[in-house]
Amino acid sequence: MADSTVHIGLLLPEVLGTYGDTGNAQVLGKRLQWRGLDAEVVPVGLGDPVPSTLDLYLLGGGEDGAQALAAAHLRKYPGLRRAVAGGAVVFGVCAGLQVLGTRFRGLDGVDHDGLGLLDVTTEPGPQRAVAELVATPSRLLDGQALTGFENHLGVSKLGTGSEPLGRVVRGTGNGDGTEGAVTDRVVGTYLHGPALARNPALADLLLAWTIGHPLGPLSLPEVERLRGERLTVARRRRGA
Repeated sequence: MADSTVHIGLLLPEVLGTYGDTGNAQVLGKRLQWRGLDAEVVPVGLGDPVPSTLDLYLLGGGEDGAQALAAAHLRKYPGLRRAVAGGAVVFGVCAGLQVLGTRFRGLDGVDHDGLGLLDVTTEPGPQRAVAELVATPSRLLDGQALTGFENHLGVSKLGTGSEPLGRVVRGTGNGDGTEGAVTDRVVGTYLHGPALARNPALADLLLAWTIGHPLGPLSLPEVERLRGERLTVARRRRGA
């Protein structure tokens, strides 16, 4: 990182923000702030060049047209590719996963080039997956299951350059019993929720990669103090 502030790029939130995926940026910022670390969320909209100097980048979900538009924008402005080459961390959800892959096909049968940051190709499946998704985590995460809500038609096939983020226990995921994809420090998933609110260990893994060392436990007493202050204010208002 260029300074002590972690810069979180929220890419194209106006087209890649389905099911509250933009909330992932807020989750990461708060988990840093609770540990006494500074964070800044940097929205990057359509028409804006993508900076290559941020520390962590987020892509959310979107419909077919929005997904194709996002892919074209990110190909035109190659800042994300340059950032990954320099060691930046990337997290993509649903359409974001597919855009990070090498190729995806829309419902109209048209193939679109992805960014090639994940070794993943995606095509429409026979039926839409709409359900709670539960997966056992890969070697990157110990213990607690990954959970989220999925709503997609895509079936994603991983090549040898990516490994699954997890194995499906309930739901569909990639469509072959696996869920998500990981290549180096680029992670894709079908988990909405937002995913990083429902899976704090995954959020902390991304942050540990970003700052370059494992994170210590959260200082939860500070969180409880703030909650207590809000409750006190609420009680005073009710008693007024």
